[in-house]
Amino acid sequence: MTTQHFSVITIDGPSGSGKGTISSMLAQRLGWRFLDSGALYRLVALACQNHAIELDNVEAVVTIAAHLDVQFDTRTQITRILLEGEDVTDTIRTETVGNAASKVAAIPSVREALLARQRDFLGEPGLLADGRDMGTVVFPDAELKIFLTASAEERSKRRYNQLKDKGLDVNLADLLNEISERDKRDSERVVSPLVPADDAILVDSTGKGIEAVFQQVYSLCEERGLVKTGAHSAAAI
Repeated sequence: MTTQHFSVITIDGPSGSGKGTISSMLAQRLGWRFLDSGALYRLVALACQNHAIELDNVEAVVTIAAHLDVQFDTRTQITRILLEGEDVTDTIRTETVGNAASKVAAIPSVREALLARQRDFLGEPGLLADGRDMGTVVFPDAELKIFLTASAEERSKRRYNQLKDKGLDVNLADLLNEISERDKRDSERVVSPLVPADDAILVDSTGKGIEAVFQQVYSLCEERGLVKTGAHSAAAI
């Protein structure tokens, strides 16, 4: 299966750039399928936990990754993530699952297995793929590639406000340092580094609200002829 048979929009970018929110909103507006690629590693980790598979059992972890039963349901305002039919939207965002996901992502054969799994999301009427290497590695022939970014300071403030809203005690300076270090790791890693595709359109969300960024991205979709009249309800994958 290749990307040329289906319409694909990729939105890549660093953590905190707003790509997850914008991608989900856009998939819902277009009525397209949605892939949150970053969530897949968390889902693999959670599935291993649910099936009592140790993360050092590489063969078993790869099998889980290759046959992951997951759906991203964008029919509601907040995209719901289903693993084997169970809503795990909040569960995969826990610290425990996040730590396990980082170990899973370090296994080359798991990344290879998920590459095929990500491409399996392709289908009608089109796919909106959110991640870090969607436009460079996973869907290099996408009709529209967007690299959504924001300054490290802006992204740390957004994360700070999110955590504060959850009642957590956080330090803004520490968050800025963590985000800067993560940017460096992501952009310098050997496998699938975080870099814009050569033909990606850079969208800087610094100092902009979600609606303003969404409208900018939506206009790019219109310019590429990717908006179909009357398509406003998204499908669950």
